[in-house]
Amino acid sequence: MKQLLFILIIAGLAGFKPVATRHISGTVYDDTKTVLPGVQVTVAGTNTATQTNAKGQYNIDVPADNASLMFSFIGFETQTVKIGKSNVIDVYLKSSSQALSEVVVIGYGSQKKVDLTGSVSNINPSPSSPGSAPNVKMRGLNSTAIYGSRAADMRMMPAPENTESYKGITENGFKTVESEPLSTFSVDVDAASYSNVRRFINNGQLPPADAVRIEEMINYFHYNIPGPANNEPVAIHTELSSAPWNGNHRLLRIGIKAKTVATDKLPASNLVFLIDVSGSMNEANKLPLVQSSLKMLVNQLRPQDRVAIVVYAGAAGVVLPATTGDKKTTINNAIDNLQVGGSTAGGAGIKLAYKIAQENFMKDGNNRVMLATDGDFNVGASSDDDMEKLIEKERESGISLSVLGFGMGNYKDSKMETLADKGNGNYAYIDNITEARKTLISEFGGTLFTIAKDVKLQVEFNPAKVQAYRLVGYENRALNKEDFNNDKKDAGDMGSGHNVTAFYEIVPVAVKDDYSGSVDPLKYQKPKKVQYSSTSDEMLTIKFRYKQPTSSVSKMSHVEVYDKPMAIASTSTDFRFAAAVAEVGMLLRDSQFKQHSSYEQAIKMARAAKGDDSEGYRAEFIKLAESAKLLSPDKVLALEE
Repeated sequence: MKQLLFILIIAGLAGFKPVATRHISGTVYDDTKTVLPGVQVTVAGTNTATQTNAKGQYNIDVPADNASLMFSFIGFETQTVKIGKSNVIDVYLKSSSQALSEVVVIGYGSQKKVDLTGSVSNINPSPSSPGSAPNVKMRGLNSTAIYGSRAADMRMMPAPENTESYKGITENGFKTVESEPLSTFSVDVDAASYSNVRRFINNGQLPPADAVRIEEMINYFHYNIPGPANNEPVAIHTELSSAPWNGNHRLLRIGIKAKTVATDKLPASNLVFLIDVSGSMNEANKLPLVQSSLKMLVNQLRPQDRVAIVVYAGAAGVVLPATTGDKKTTINNAIDNLQVGGSTAGGAGIKLAYKIAQENFMKDGNNRVMLATDGDFNVGASSDDDMEKLIEKERESGISLSVLGFGMGNYKDSKMETLADKGNGNYAYIDNITEARKTLISEFGGTLFTIAKDVKLQVEFNPAKVQAYRLVGYENRALNKEDFNNDKKDAGDMGSGHNVTAFYEIVPVAVKDDYSGSVDPLKYQKPKKVQYSSTSDEMLTIKFRYKQPTSSVSKMSHVEVYDKPMAIASTSTDFRFAAAVAEVGMLLRDSQFKQHSSYEQAIKMARAAKGDDSEGYRAEFIKLAESAKLLSPDKVLALEE
């Protein structure tokens, strides 16, 4: 009997063969040979899938025998490629307007993808069989996306609740120089709005208007602005041309560059990771992505750096005391062991994180709390006002707060923007591991280390040259004119290597203006006629104020801009690309000041101004703009007609 059993085991082992796999890589292009970021690449008939990165590249392991890959992207025909002998497969996808007619089962019926506003949280690119439709994953539900004009086997399910929140934006309008010659604002280096807008568009939806902060879209990208000289922390540069969306108007670009400090010269860091482990974080693009992102940051730490980890759900607690940066295994193990559960006591978590940071305070170091959350606070101090008061009190200790936002469906952008703004820190939205790498590795110094704080700008316009003006974006960064000289007034900070771009749209004198408006003459007082000289070529003066990181007293410099606009074709590639981003932002907001803006014009300008795009982010923007054009109401109406 034993001999028979032994023979059977040997026979079984002889017939067992491990599943062999092949590593396939390649690049996905469109039909104009431009790379396509965000393309879903799936091994047909399996749950194995990946996405192309910012350079359109993918890597995936597939079974060795007779495997096929499916490539799908919004606005393009899905393509299935059978794997041959080569391990490198480049694919060219064909554009298709028919993709806009895809039908998705939502709630009690079907709806076109382009009409969705927030019902679908995430698209799971894992078809169960070759040629089958992908599953649309909704919070607590599963629904099937059916391609074509008929949807079979629809199930009556309640529509998923979407509780995302965004702070309302009242867009900056044109102001007359005669009544308001000064424009004052704080810099903003945050870029969360761009990656959040990208998430919406890649999921087949246009973003809510209030999710589009144009200055954050512009400042997502790196620009080749010369750094400061003479050991100054910041430098300022300007360019003046015509506005692409209105040739009668001027467009002024103000570019600010902070000096870059080598990583080994940066001060030591005292970091506290404050991680939301509440029940709402129990999704693949939340806590698991948080863990992967923070481990990338841990790999950048030095022995002189220290990290503690605080978590909060129904209550807050310390899971790792302050640990030196050379003990990466200890820190990473603590991150890996995190699990979700409970409600969200965000206020208690922030208080505890500040307490731990204060206990390990480094006098000449970088003291910072890094909050990773979807912002869904619901226990204790949870309103935006409560959070604002808490952070304003704690920032006086010299500890900054940076916010990393994750997830969708219940995402609370309004809370997280408030926390980062009032906490003298950065705000980033991380929707995938590529974005985590950009924020926490490529921009490591800028994310963590402040070079100049309370950076403010004040522009004085010459009424002999300028009739009216408008600051594009920066609505939540506006300051009163008297705030410029008030060193107690908080403003935005700039980190190592950060660059900031701001645009003013200017209506020159003698140009017919439909935007600045008028008021009736005053009854009880007569305005005094202002005398000014029209002989100067100065169009405006920019005053620039900032503090050194350890100083409470600001320094000021100024730059004059003369009325000598360049032809737009002669401006830098950075000017034209940033202007294209601003134009797309106005279209996404359906701005009342978009004038002659169009996706076609912005895409053409961005293509011509792509410049050195080694990371592929500009190419990604061009594809997003093309997808937004397909999703725009005008395009959909034309297709339906």
